[in-house]
Amino acid sequence: MQLDKKLALVTGGVGGLGKAIAHKFIAEGAKVVITDIDDAEGKPCAQEIGATFIRHDVSLEDDWLRVSQQLEALGGLDILVNNAAILRADNIESETLDGFKRIMAVNCDSVFLGIKHCLPLMKHRDSSIINISSSSAMMGYPQFCAYTASKSAVRSLTMSTAVYSKQQGLGVRCNSIHPDGIVTPMVMNIAGTPPEFSDEQARHAASFACLPEAIADVVLFLASSASRHVNGAALSVDNTSTIHPPYH
Repeated sequence: MQLDKKLALVTGGVGGLGKAIAHKFIAEGAKVVITDIDDAEGKPCAQEIGATFIRHDVSLEDDWLRVSQQLEALGGLDILVNNAAILRADNIESETLDGFKRIMAVNCDSVFLGIKHCLPLMKHRDSSIINISSSSAMMGYPQFCAYTASKSAVRSLTMSTAVYSKQQGLGVRCNSIHPDGIVTPMVMNIAGTPPEFSDEQARHAASFACLPEAIADVVLFLASSASRHVNGAALSVDNTSTIHPPYH
């Protein structure tokens, strides 16, 4: 039981990756709170895997304040997984300012708010913040203008938090994970105008994708004491896509 008696929060916990992470944590002995904006799916999902569900719009500070208060009532927090995100394909010409702001709010503002309001619950214990970024934070993806910007910001927030925590002597590690495609509904049904691939290009790109469980295994490592000296790292879980770009 690598996470015995630990309390974990997983945002976007109803989606394919969030659910896989929560399920993995519970199997390793953690008590898990999943949050999601999808109230209808959240309760049955939590019941299925043995988690607690809280409805939560991660882009709203008031929601984060409410969630952090509920976590404090449960005794604090050991593991924060900032997983909630939205994906939309648009290039710099076709993306709108409203669309850009919405993606930044859900993908980036949420990470800032999560760290800001959960850090006081975590800093006096051996705790871990895991931010789900993307391989797109490492490369230029012309058809994902706003998404790549948001995930690059997540990486920068991760580094800033890791250094701050070390300088302040806090018991908090902060790392980011950078997957390529994950076989989840969000990735398989991309909103906006995704790039067109030939059959050969599609097969090539698919070779870099993985199932949610492959990412959940790495999240578990970062949540556990096995990664006790890993702080500020960017872990690529992409089968070489960031060093051998599949989409160019």
